[in-house]
Amino acid sequence: MTDAWRAPLAHRVPDLGALELLLAVARLGSLGRAARELGITQPAASGRLRGMETLLGVALVERSPRGSRLTDAGVLVTDWARRIVEAAEAFDAGAQALRTRRDSRLRVAASMTIAEYLLPGWLIALRALRPDTAVSLSAGNSAAVAGRLREGEADLGFVEGLEVPAGLDGAVIGQDRLVVVVAPGHPWARRRAPLSASELAATPLILRERGSGTRQVLDAALAAHGGAAPSLLELASTTAAKGAAVSGAGPSVLSELAVGEELGVRRLVS
Repeated sequence: MTDAWRAPLAHRVPDLGALELLLAVARLGSLGRAARELGITQPAASGRLRGMETLLGVALVERSPRGSRLTDAGVLVTDWARRIVEAAEAFDAGAQALRTRRDSRLRVAASMTIAEYLLPGWLIALRALRPDTAVSLSAGNSAAVAGRLREGEADLGFVEGLEVPAGLDGAVIGQDRLVVVVAPGHPWARRRAPLSASELAATPLILRERGSGTRQVLDAALAAHGGAAPSLLELASTTAAKGAAVSGAGPSVLSELAVGEELGVRRLVS
């Protein structure tokens, strides 16, 4: 059985201009001031905001004679928008560094989780900023990405982990966390007592492979509680590990970003 068809992200995610407008409204407290800052008319700004609200199916801004304020949903969407705009700026910085190249090509390497769950949106943002820049993407674990950068096989890399890989320069552009997930039929799905780190360290888990950022962070977190957890399965992608957990193979520790949809429909329980 295959998943139901979903429209491309370009049809489901607001464009970069709309996200920048929302951030400006949040910062300035006024749709009119936000429009002036972005160099567009207020009617155009209102239309752009309405279009984004229609696309997302929620109200983002409450307008009154005293100004504009974000709704609860607007606060949440603004946080997401900020991450996308920051990522677009990071891509823009990388693209500008390559302006002297005649082929206008950006070689990007990314860890599996980032490549699967974040880069599609970031590439849409980059396309809006630099439509003439051709992007090639290679995906692997964090160690492989660092290796490609050191060997000159990539211009820009995105990895998960606790620190910048040795010999490379970098900056933090986003935050995620690891969560313990099980299928709804697993005994942990019904337990009320918190799961201790020592209990987790003693439990066979569905794990990402060594060299991945997910595995690096998990092993470091469990080091003080009995060492690394035994491996029930060791898989080379977050999607594969998530699928094994959904099927009931056992517990796993994965990116919260990667399992958000499954948690929302209770295919997994955290």
